[in-house]
Amino acid sequence: MASPDTPMAEAVAVDLGLRWQPGLQALGSDFYTPLSPDPIRDPYWIARSAAMARELGLPDAWWQEPGVLEALSGGRPLQGSTPLATVYSGHQFGVWAGQLGDGRALWLGEVATPGGLQELQLKGSGLTPYSRMGDGRAVLRSSIREFLCSEAMHGLGIPTTRALCVTGSDQPVRRETIETAAVVTRVAPSFIRFGHFEHFSHGHQPGPLRTLADYVIDRDYPACRDAANPYAALLAEVVRRTAAMVAQWQAVGFMHGVMNTDNMSILGLTIDYGPFQFMDAYDPRHICNHSDHAGRYSYENQPGVAHWNLFALGQALLPLIGEVDDAMAALHGFKPQFEAELARLHAAKLGQASATPPSRALAGEWLGLMARERTDFTIAWRRLAQHIAGAPADTVQDLFHDRAAIDQLLLQLKELPAQSGLAPDANLALNHSPAFVLRNYLAEQAIALAKQKDFSMIQDLLAVLESPYDEHPQHAAWAGFPPDWADQIQISCSS
Repeated sequence: MASPDTPMAEAVAVDLGLRWQPGLQALGSDFYTPLSPDPIRDPYWIARSAAMARELGLPDAWWQEPGVLEALSGGRPLQGSTPLATVYSGHQFGVWAGQLGDGRALWLGEVATPGGLQELQLKGSGLTPYSRMGDGRAVLRSSIREFLCSEAMHGLGIPTTRALCVTGSDQPVRRETIETAAVVTRVAPSFIRFGHFEHFSHGHQPGPLRTLADYVIDRDYPACRDAANPYAALLAEVVRRTAAMVAQWQAVGFMHGVMNTDNMSILGLTIDYGPFQFMDAYDPRHICNHSDHAGRYSYENQPGVAHWNLFALGQALLPLIGEVDDAMAALHGFKPQFEAELARLHAAKLGQASATPPSRALAGEWLGLMARERTDFTIAWRRLAQHIAGAPADTVQDLFHDRAAIDQLLLQLKELPAQSGLAPDANLALNHSPAFVLRNYLAEQAIALAKQKDFSMIQDLLAVLESPYDEHPQHAAWAGFPPDWADQIQISCSS
């Protein structure tokens, strides 16, 4: 292992066999600052995703190779990697925050994998020029949450950044209390955010703005190049992907918690897991972020905030789009696309292959009853799917106090195929209403054990969350109701 005082340039590079590509390096120095990570001290493994490793083309025992632990903790370079911190700006809680950037993350590079290009990042690897008042570190608590939720969202089929591994250290880090340091190795096709475009647009730098947009189009949206207005086509595609992603969030009761424009992916990926939560008792006005005093990022506000953020992106791209009408046409697609996708997902949860007026009406009444009685979101939808698959009606009825209302809804559900003209599909329902989600209390239990150097629950949770629509009888308790103390968990932006 390299000494903490050994410069990265002098440490022996670790070869993971990755095929590195130029990636963001080709954009030039306007976009980033080259920088070596600041390693955490005496690192140890906390968790690894075998599934993510396979997608990168790594061998089964990749993590046992000499120097890999140190390299993914910032202590040794990866052969072929060119670490850098990118600059971006953004709106935070609806207010222009000016220059931001990778304050505790370093882009390691872009690699060619069997499934396409992927970028690697270290999160928690020390100070950068964009750290502002921060320390550049990530803590054990937030790193475990991000690792598990990244892979859980992938298991749910929701577009997301991924996580290869987490390493930890006993090195102290101050947050509300003294915690310990950790580093997450994040993976995504791209980590470019709305804020990257805002940075150059608000800074009146049309050259770099065009360079960035052309790079994203050529790399990630090549079909847009043939459009009459490629930049308007780019905006329309980001609108479409974002609408679909947020609809998927709503369908599983996921709340991001801090949907600032710098936390919005240009590829429509769920990015930057902080004060997130999967809904327990259903309350459309629920606020999962303890720092969000005004409730800007409540569950019911997420679609509207996504639309607002897309307007900010549209404004940033306007110097390239040229015509306001072209930008507005792209942005106006959000609401119908979001509503159509959410209706499709609700129909699937009801066992219907497509949305129809009867399925829309039934889903609305079902959600209204759940909201009135604050029924557990995941359990209610899962039991309804199981009922469609043949489970007795009382497994659903027992969740509600208003017996007349639930009986009427179940009668409507029985009549739905005749009204819609679509045969019920039990597998469709079961594969759209998960049995398992990463509830806050489960993450808290795994974190508590990890603080004692017991990482077994992290790996057990990972195995379950990778296939959340299966039953996993050995962990059936994790599909049950949360304990009473779960209501007292508070998650803030520091999480």
